[in-house]
Amino acid sequence: MADINLLPEIARQVRRDILRMVHAVSSGHPGGSLGCADYLTALYFHYMKHDPSNFTGHGNGEDVFVMSNGHISPVFYSVLARSGYFPKDELATFRKLNTRLQGHPTTHEGLPGVRVATGSLGQGLSVALGFAMQKKLDNDSSTVWALTGDGELQEGQIWEAVMFAAHNKLDNILVAVDFNQQQIDGSTEEVMGITELVSKFRAFGWLTIEMDGNNWDEIHRILPQAQNHLGCGKPVVIIMKTEMGQGVDFMMGTHAWHGKAPNDDQLAKALAQLPETQFGDY
Repeated sequence: MADINLLPEIARQVRRDILRMVHAVSSGHPGGSLGCADYLTALYFHYMKHDPSNFTGHGNGEDVFVMSNGHISPVFYSVLARSGYFPKDELATFRKLNTRLQGHPTTHEGLPGVRVATGSLGQGLSVALGFAMQKKLDNDSSTVWALTGDGELQEGQIWEAVMFAAHNKLDNILVAVDFNQQQIDGSTEEVMGITELVSKFRAFGWLTIEMDGNNWDEIHRILPQAQNHLGCGKPVVIIMKTEMGQGVDFMMGTHAWHGKAPNDDQLAKALAQLPETQFGDY
């Protein structure tokens, strides 16, 4: 577990990794990755119970994380490497031929830290509930964490999974919805409105919490609170407000950087807003 005071600096390094990874191959999804960097850093470096040196696919006896919105793989890979699952130098292979770091996380390459292939939107929550059900059956007291995109909630399978979790009282799962209100074709409201998420989840029988996912004080206040609600008889969801492109001013507040890589000049401008850290670039 990292010193809690180091987490913002680790997240800044993760953001540098994200930008350099997508720039190197002119491909990838920087916007949502930048927005979720604080949350994923908090989980992997402080709040999750996990062992990078002894990775298993089943995750018995430790917390399991499922990132349903697999297109934000750059943030996932950076956090996995920085927390010790594989060498950080491997980040330089992102999206290259024969890499283990595919555009969406996959399992057949055997990349430590990845338990399920994700990115077919709407499916990851169902898989996470499978892990949660397994832990219940095995009397395993560890937690399943899952992350979904807000545009992903337009998929019907999500709401089938939401009903299943509440019906089966899967109170060992903690889901965060990345509520940045942007998706590939525009704002979520323009594409298909997903308003009143707090009320929706509560109506479906979930214990629902709101959090600013780019505010460290709030992250450290809400995540322990959410963990304390585990075991209450209801699944737990955090509606997590983030800013797509967080940390880089010209990438924020727009869907334009959902799946667009920066050019050389844009990379330089972005990195200038994210000073080098003690952890060093890969």
